[in-house]
Amino acid sequence: MAGAVALAGMACLRSGAGLVKLAIPDCVLETVAGFEPSYMTTPLPCDEGGKFSADAAPALLELAGSATCVACGPGIGRSAELTYLVRELYRQLPMPMVIDADGLNALADAPAGLRDAAGPRVLTPHPGEFSRLSGIATSSRREQIDAARKLAAEHGVIVLLKGHRTFITDGNQEAINATGNPGMATGGSGDVLTGIITALICQELSPFDAAILGAHVHGLAGDLAAKELGQVSLIARDLIQFLPRAMKTVG
Repeated sequence: MAGAVALAGMACLRSGAGLVKLAIPDCVLETVAGFEPSYMTTPLPCDEGGKFSADAAPALLELAGSATCVACGPGIGRSAELTYLVRELYRQLPMPMVIDADGLNALADAPAGLRDAAGPRVLTPHPGEFSRLSGIATSSRREQIDAARKLAAEHGVIVLLKGHRTFITDGNQEAINATGNPGMATGGSGDVLTGIITALICQELSPFDAAILGAHVHGLAGDLAAKELGQVSLIARDLIQFLPRAMKTVG
């Protein structure tokens, strides 16, 4: 899913990160690099299905070790090797990580997946992903919010539970986001949010504050885009287009 990591990278740039590096399977290098010349791309070994292979682990850990903040999940896919790889990043990297999409699914699949984080962790699940992490059905928003509080407190992580009025908690503090609209329920929107939060952490916001501000700016960009383009036609790349305007309102 080359577009997912590209969207996250472009959103990270537009949200103020000075240098963005994307680690990608070598088989999609030209595709991802072709979306945007302003980020850097590092190709790593891939398997026959186009996902990172087990051989990518040492290089990925070394590359991530020099980062201020690491985003993990957009476009990564699912496999036993990736479950191991995500878990290793989670328990070895001391810098903040923003984990979304199949990064979350990997942690849900791994034994003791959320234990032993080596540094601050921001998890950004939609209700389906959170159900896999917590075992709480998507049909009960209230129960998922209660479970998010408990999960955040138990594991010392920040949970940003997406949906109408996105809920953010670290187990002690919490916030509810009021921006956004139904037109944002489109493929790639979450990848944009991952990039925004990552960039804000890189600018020395605390992970909790970055999650709150990231959700606000992400929703505001969606509201600005919907006002001009309409909700029906809204796509994830429109959010990146309107990010500068949204950022100016909080800058």
